[in-house]
Amino acid sequence: MRERQLTDREPAPETLLDRLASRTARVGVVGLGYVGLPVSVTFADAGFRVVGVDPDRARVQAIEEGHSYLRDVPDDRVAGARRAGRLRATTSYRRLASADAILVCVPTPLADGIPDLSAIEAAGRSLAKVLAPGTLVILESTTYPGTTEEVLRPLLEASGLRAGEDFLLAFSPERIDPGNPHFGFQEIPKVVGGLTPESTRAAELLYGQVVPKVVTVSGPRQAEMAKLLENIFRHVNIALVNELATYAEDMGVDIWEAIDAAATKPFGYMPFHPGPGWGGHCIPLDPAYLSWRVRRDRAHEVKFVELAHQVNAEMPRHVVERVGYLLNESGKAIRGSRILGIGVAYKAGSEDLRGSPGLKILSMLARRGAEVAYHDPLVSRAHVAGREMRSQPLTAARLRGVDVAIPFVAQHGVDWDLVAREAPLVFDACNALGRRGGHIHRL
Repeated sequence: MRERQLTDREPAPETLLDRLASRTARVGVVGLGYVGLPVSVTFADAGFRVVGVDPDRARVQAIEEGHSYLRDVPDDRVAGARRAGRLRATTSYRRLASADAILVCVPTPLADGIPDLSAIEAAGRSLAKVLAPGTLVILESTTYPGTTEEVLRPLLEASGLRAGEDFLLAFSPERIDPGNPHFGFQEIPKVVGGLTPESTRAAELLYGQVVPKVVTVSGPRQAEMAKLLENIFRHVNIALVNELATYAEDMGVDIWEAIDAAATKPFGYMPFHPGPGWGGHCIPLDPAYLSWRVRRDRAHEVKFVELAHQVNAEMPRHVVERVGYLLNESGKAIRGSRILGIGVAYKAGSEDLRGSPGLKILSMLARRGAEVAYHDPLVSRAHVAGREMRSQPLTAARLRGVDVAIPFVAQHGVDWDLVAREAPLVFDACNALGRRGGHIHRL
């Protein structure tokens, strides 16, 4: 990176690396959602001065008032960082003009199966207006290999500054797992790939202040691919056990017992478990980014990824069919049946509804004429089949009054003993109850 020539009388100025190492650097975070807020409070807790930027005024106001809107980030962490003067939030990019490092943590959804990079593009255009020489910019948003160099770099260079010469640029994939009490941002190693060796070194030094280990790779594309590889691995293996689960019942096999038995092998096997479908931002979407890129560039399919997508996408329909069969065995039809879904977040321990398979299944059942309701201690409201619903209290009387209860995820705070004891029929799509009796059927 270019540096000004000094005269003999001038003291050497403090460098970016010096500020990163001493934690006096100012850190900007673009996007204050499931990734950006945990990242912001972690750097603030470590002593950095952090400014978060988000277009959502409600999020900004909450942070400024010392409140959190995410279960994984307690109010006291936000309030403590605010009181210490180490965390601010704003809707304006102008506050990032004095930042030493800027982390871009914006969403990257799919739009009709095509990667939607509009949030990255908007962030890049806005940052170009305030980007100062010597700044380190790191993209954390999950995307396909090439995005940092082909999409974000030219947008930032519209500032007139050159990446690798006037500012530093790197990619470091987010690895946050919402609802995981054991691995927060500060417990998970970071992968870093910079546009230049200097970019990599600066990003490594920054993250090294807050995580246990930083793994460097040769460039942004390798880091972008590493994130996709992590989730494609899970995607394909979940699809494998989901497909086996759809046939196990007909073969008289308890798939959960078989998985537990296989998991006793101390090498060469890792257990994955079937479920009612996929949800969240990573598993349903990330593999599609690679598939799209390969189709665009080579007109080929990534066959394992495409097949896994087909299998996982069909699981909600399979659950509906199994529920219909069980009701039929009881002399009832889906139409008119009272069905209670339990745990509608996409995963246990989280309030996140993105891509929730439980909500998809309840909507499918409602469209078939069922009277549906749900209980989730962490989700007070949700939309099912186009209308808003509230979480219903879980009582013995309510459970006795349903025709079937369906646990979708083993949500925290649910009285599973009550469900097993009082519900007349249960289709357990996540093995929340285990083997408890003849009225409980497992996926």
